[in-house]
Order: sequence, then structure tokens, then C-alpha cells
Amino acid sequence: MAKRAERPGDPIKLIGLLWRPAEAVSRSGLTPRRITEAAITVADGEGIDALTIRRIAGDLGVSPMALYPYIAGRPELIELMLDAVAAEVYAGGPPPAQAGAWRDRVERVAHANWACHMAHPWTVELPPGRPVPGPGVSGKYEAELAAFEGIGLGDMEMDQALVAVLGLVSSTARQVLSLRRIREESTLTDRQWWESVGPVLATAMSGASYPIAERVSTTVGEATGMASDPEGSLRFGLTTFLDGLARRIGADG
Repeated sequence: MAKRAERPGDPIKLIGLLWRPAEAVSRSGLTPRRITEAAITVADGEGIDALTIRRIAGDLGVSPMALYPYIAGRPELIELMLDAVAAEVYAGGPPPAQAGAWRDRVERVAHANWACHMAHPWTVELPPGRPVPGPGVSGKYEAELAAFEGIGLGDMEMDQALVAVLGLVSSTARQVLSLRRIREESTLTDRQWWESVGPVLATAMSGASYPIAERVSTTVGEATGMASDPEGSLRFGLTTFLDGLARRIGADG
């Protein structure tokens, strides 16, 4: 898994790359946008660990050195990728502010971010760092805050509510995508895997007593065929959060 701790050493340079990208097009047709799009294609298809300057240069038909005037390095390229993806989160539908009632607006934020993570799995593989917001990230933040505008929260609470929703979505997406990779690499379904492991585990745990855990895990397994239900957890968590927020602001729903 790639480490977001690989941060650019010069945030001032990154600000320039994000907000004042070079407009000149070289003879090879290079632009920051073209390089970023090529990098996103690699990360989407093969994961963030496949992303190297040499790989992107090869895909674009140029030498690695030809990319550096446009992107500075791999850490900066990752930030450009994240900003480009952020700019597309609401491109496929209305922004949250146009989604209707406040609960619908917040759900729009959750669903749009979920779709983004499913389309770009590498976005949940990157540990949080100290990002320099670009136009894409800033526009996304503005659009998402609008979902909470005017419902009775203070500015600090609006930010905290948004972070809570995004955290719930990203953590669940990370779990779902991890399980998806495991299933793709396995020849067994979840139920088949558990049928092979279960008897051995039961023998190993012989004499131990976990009655509540046994009851709950059996219920989940029978209902879903899986050891856990992360997407169901997301639905439950979001509904519970919205119910709590409604009580806090004195809303009817």
C-alpha cells in the first residue's frame, strides 16, 4: 500500500502546480492534465503502487525527464491526481445543494463519495497527510458544505459533520475494496471459505465461551453469507448519524 506520508517537500511549488499549471504544450503534447489523466488510468487499473514516473513516461511515449517540468515528482503527481478526481465527484449529477431536503443533500454527499471510491480504489489506500488544497478539492469542499448550510449548525459543526460523513464512507469503502481484492484472488466464495475454516476454528476455540459474539456472527452469516456486512453498516451508520443530527438541530426529518 502506498504511503501518503510521501509528501512533497515544497508545498509552495505544489500550489503553483495546482493553481497555476503550465499552459504551454510541448512537441510531445505534454500538459499537466494529460500527465495526470495518464497517471489516474494506471492507478485505477493497477493500483497506486504501479504508479511511477518511468511508467507514466513510457505510457506517454516520452522520457521520464520530460515529465518533471510539469509535475515536479511522484508525490506532487499524486496530489494532482487527487485534485482531479475531487473535481469529478459531482460531475455526474446535481451538486448536494440541489438534492432537496437537508437529509437528501447529505446522502448525496455520501453516495457521490462512495461512487468516487469505487471508481478510484486507490483514493482510500492513501493515508491522510497535510494536503495542499487545489481547485478540485476546494470546489468539492464548498459543494459539500452547502449540504449543511442553513440547517442550524455552526461553522465548526458543519465541518465536523462533513468530516464524519466522509470518514464513514471512506472507511467502509476501504473495507469493501479490500474484501473485493481478496475474493478476486481466491477460488472460494465467502461461504465456502468459512465452511473450510469454521470446523478448525471451532476445534481451536473448544471450551471458550463467547455467546453474544457467536449469536451475532451466526445471524450476520446466515443473512448475508459473509462474515461482515460493511455496506449494511454504512447504511445503518449514515441513517443513525442523520437521525442524531436531526435531533440536534430540531428538525422533523
